[in-house]
Amino acid sequence: MPKFSIIVPVYNVEKYLKKCLDSIKKQTFKDYEVIIVNDGTKDNSMNIAKEYNFKIVNQKNSGLSVARNTGVKHATGEYLIFLDSDDYIEKDLLKEINKSLKNNPDLVRFQIKEVYEDKKENKEYNEEPFNNKTGEEAFRLITKYHFVENAWCYAIKKEYYKKEKFSFKPGTIHEDFGLIPLVIIKSKKVNSISYIGYNYLQRQGSIMNNDNYQKTQKKVNDFYNHYQFLLTEINKTKIESTYFKSFISNSLILKITELNKQDYKLYKRKLKKKKVYNNVLSDTLSRKIKKLFLRISPKIYYKVIR
Repeated sequence: MPKFSIIVPVYNVEKYLKKCLDSIKKQTFKDYEVIIVNDGTKDNSMNIAKEYNFKIVNQKNSGLSVARNTGVKHATGEYLIFLDSDDYIEKDLLKEINKSLKNNPDLVRFQIKEVYEDKKENKEYNEEPFNNKTGEEAFRLITKYHFVENAWCYAIKKEYYKKEKFSFKPGTIHEDFGLIPLVIIKSKKVNSISYIGYNYLQRQGSIMNNDNYQKTQKKVNDFYNHYQFLLTEINKTKIESTYFKSFISNSLILKITELNKQDYKLYKRKLKKKKVYNNVLSDTLSRKIKKLFLRISPKIYYKVIR
């Protein structure tokens, strides 16, 4: 069995795919497999993919969640790594992750660089590493980082992933938010390394940069449904979840500020009815003040006060 299974969903990324796959091929640690999931791509991506000696799995276009789930089904490696096909990794990433596997963790966190397509400046996130933390401890530490729930920040032990029956929810946006917080907090052992090994491309026209308001509405609706799922799942466990619930509640409250005035007001009332604000921590003076302002107006808090 290979040490790592790198899962690369592909859909219409011919402009970026070669750089992504080259970055895998250049890895200094060679004990890995690559599973390219062809999500019904309509461009030249598959002709590019066929130039590499990587496994290709074909499916009809079903979206990122299904493509990732398909990749997991075909994975034979000890650890899963999700790599988006417009991003790329540094040559020593697998080597550095492998150094952190001596204590047999469920999860290894690595660090991120934002790479901008339209400008030369890149932004590195130098997060503090840690070792041998429980999921609850790790969750508190990771939520201080810039990126928290992005699937591509982690190497996840496949045995743990399958035992917990984790999967990404099909047909949704922000699918990472609907899963990775659970992956972190339910882990028995988590490491975080300081190595900045993942290059996150900021490109025009991506889902996350799209200004279409209907997509914004879907993002918020999906985010709310992911929140409900996370709340239900954490309540099934014996994990001390006060901080977890506060994090997902804050995330949802922030998300609704992207809506226009009418939809924002509707969602604000909906969140009050569902007692989302009740989950926000108020154990310090600053948190009490924040909670008060969030109840009054999330937009004022996030866009003015903070």
